[in-house]
Amino acid sequence: MRTQILFCFVLLWALSDPGAFAADPHWVEFPALKEFEGKPVTLTGWLYRPEGNGPFPALVLLHGCSGMYGTGTNLTPSYRRWAETLRANGYVALLVDSFGPRGARSICAMLQRTILEGRERVEDAYASLKWLAQRPDVQPDRIGLMGWSHGGSGTLQTMSSLRKSGPGFRAAVAFYPGCRSLSQAKTPYHPYAPLLILIGEADDWTPAAPCVELAAKTKAGGDPVEIMTYPGAHHAFDRINLPVRYRPDVRNLSKPGNCCGATVGEHPEAREDAFKRTLEFFTQTLKN
Repeated sequence: MRTQILFCFVLLWALSDPGAFAADPHWVEFPALKEFEGKPVTLTGWLYRPEGNGPFPALVLLHGCSGMYGTGTNLTPSYRRWAETLRANGYVALLVDSFGPRGARSICAMLQRTILEGRERVEDAYASLKWLAQRPDVQPDRIGLMGWSHGGSGTLQTMSSLRKSGPGFRAAVAFYPGCRSLSQAKTPYHPYAPLLILIGEADDWTPAAPCVELAAKTKAGGDPVEIMTYPGAHHAFDRINLPVRYRPDVRNLSKPGNCCGATVGEHPEAREDAFKRTLEFFTQTLKN
């Protein structure tokens, strides 16, 4: 009985103190902005936060088309390292799952996708922003965005001035996004806040050239966009324990007929530079 009373006391304390058990990621749930296929959606995610009460700057993390889980319900080593690194550097990090709540685990091999970069991923980014901004341990005017691959394309779409109708993100980093549609669009792309694009020069899934073109056009228009390309790096260059390999099953819009196959795999030198460059970028945009 005394043990049960003690457990209840500790639980109440943890719930009342946002700094309690800060070293552990927390499972969170919050509503999506819109229904999906006629049904309401409750988004889920993992929240990493620094020790203390804050308030802290924060980051929303958008996973790629493979989802954010490896085996079972374990986060991939890459996403876990990113979230833990951000937490260690004083950020609240929210890794939000766009797929599981909509009945999918991975969409890489789907030729006809129902979860889209320019729709659900944008909605989820802003739903996450809204949820984080209401937390007492978050600085609501210092929330940034990060995305990888499918989530990187969603990041570019989210940061478009055409998509902003209320409070927005203060800065964003897009890892190996697809840039072709935005670079070829008749309406010029204008991000409403500083944007950094990181991509490999050997990427045959989301090639670097359209991103270089997009960054040049956008920067020429006076917008704060930077790009870093990594020689010899493929798609997913920042992944951990992922040797370079060819995936024949994935949809690839860079190939004739949009099908199929792409090369993915880690590039340790590019990965470490990307970590350093990303932290420096967010220090300048979210902490200064």
